[in-house]
Amino acid sequence: MKITEQVASFARPLVEGLGLELWDVEYVREGADWFLRIYIDKDGGVDITDCEAVSRAMDPILDEKDPIPDSYHFEVCSAGLERVLKRPQDFSRYMGSPIMVKLYKPHDGMKEYPGVLEGYENGNVTVSTPNGSHTFEKSEIALVRLRVEF
Repeated sequence: MKITEQVASFARPLVEGLGLELWDVEYVREGADWFLRIYIDKDGGVDITDCEAVSRAMDPILDEKDPIPDSYHFEVCSAGLERVLKRPQDFSRYMGSPIMVKLYKPHDGMKEYPGVLEGYENGNVTVSTPNGSHTFEKSEIALVRLRVEF
């Protein structure tokens, strides 16, 4: 089982017990350092108190379960307004919302497609833009995130 899946398995009940939603877990290298990040959410948004509560509750569990043998930095963060959509339920939840689709390679000369999430099926994403509808295959997509319009 991947580190992120292990951490999610014991973080989810703890986070939900605090009245929050576990949005994502990532374990990434940035420069010379490794970071374990837990992203949380709740209706009305997350504040520093929520992040602190999860961090304090998770510290002893991470020490006990020790899922990562190397040294790392642990952070608890808000999923954010422009959160990344990864799971099928993320796409279902935000159907009809403004998104940004970022591609690995340009498609019709563009690597970024801002628009409205119109469809999601088997990893393929359909976005409605002013120039029409575009469907991108999972293999073409680097990232899909919510887009905040002002």
